[in-house]
Amino acid sequence: MSRDRQLDGLRTLAVTMVLYHHFFAVNGSVLGHLGVRLFFVLSGFLITRLLLDARSFADYQPSAALKAFYIRRALRIFPPYFAMLGFIWFVNLEGARGSLKWHALYLSNFWYALRNEWTPWVLCHAWSLSIEEQFYIAWPLVILLAPRRLIAPVCVAVIAFSLAYRLYWPFTGTPSLARDLLPPASVDALVAGAFLAVYRRKTEACPLWIGPRWIGLSVVPLTIVSITVLWLKSVSMTPTLEWVTWIGGEVFPLIPLVMLVGCCSSGMQGAFGRMLERPTSTAIGRMSYGVYLFHPVVLSLVVKAQSWIPVNVSEQGPGRFVVATAATLMLASISWLAFERPLNQLKRYFPYVSSARPSTPSSRPSIAGERYEASAYRPSYANPDERGS
Repeated sequence: MSRDRQLDGLRTLAVTMVLYHHFFAVNGSVLGHLGVRLFFVLSGFLITRLLLDARSFADYQPSAALKAFYIRRALRIFPPYFAMLGFIWFVNLEGARGSLKWHALYLSNFWYALRNEWTPWVLCHAWSLSIEEQFYIAWPLVILLAPRRLIAPVCVAVIAFSLAYRLYWPFTGTPSLARDLLPPASVDALVAGAFLAVYRRKTEACPLWIGPRWIGLSVVPLTIVSITVLWLKSVSMTPTLEWVTWIGGEVFPLIPLVMLVGCCSSGMQGAFGRMLERPTSTAIGRMSYGVYLFHPVVLSLVVKAQSWIPVNVSEQGPGRFVVATAATLMLASISWLAFERPLNQLKRYFPYVSSARPSTPSSRPSIAGERYEASAYRPSYANPDERGS
């Protein structure tokens, strides 16, 4: 469907921002983190949509749906992830072998938060995958077990808790990695996407902008403020202004990102919608998990092979961007075609419900074979041994 192709296109946009940040931007860029936030919103939306669809069927059973969810998630996420960890362990890439048990347990975000440094850098990106895995453990219990009337209030409460978490940090003194890597720092984007899925469930036949009036009116002002705040991150600031721009850069873009996902889930018209639906955009979007998963490994190997590469890949710039991006896309394509897609096909043996009989007219009957799942991202390393944030 059109909306599915556009959501794949959004994944391409998000992962492109991450690659630009890590391969090209000389003095760092806010685009990488913005791409991660977009991935989080997508993840929360897609996962919650799947789970709400499961609840709508007459044969819905919470235990069966939970079992199916966790098995399907494992089939999608674990094989390429542990293959990457296995390779890093085998060659001890960038000296990462000693910390692999943390990453294997999806505790990367706690590893870096406790150490307060991006060491080893080649697994920095695993922090966001750990955040998502922690989200996957808890969130299905809310969506599948909580009374329907409480799901939306729970979403609002979690988002408010995340905002309170951000407002707490200026009182702690010096910034640390913990403020960005602990779960409350990202749960607002994940649950904002989930709240979008809850809202769209009630307004499937209506355009997204026919809803709370303040949301539609706030998109343009918030987008302008977000651009301004994100630009300020690149200039020197006082400690107080740094805290203000950090909070603003996390909070202000959230509604524009949610609106973007919501509009694309309905099928956005115009040139931007057509761009997202191009075959190249949708193809990269489908394998964006592999692109994100492998790109730091590829960067490490490419830099080590500098003597055999005629362009400069040791530093940020066009040479690194072209070579490392091409190599990442090749590896991700091989992984998708030979490894990930065949495993994904096994998910048909684990449907969320035992039949396809919806209990409400608005239920989508494709739930047993729904293709969409979620994934997400971020860190920063302009050079392979740089400890970014």
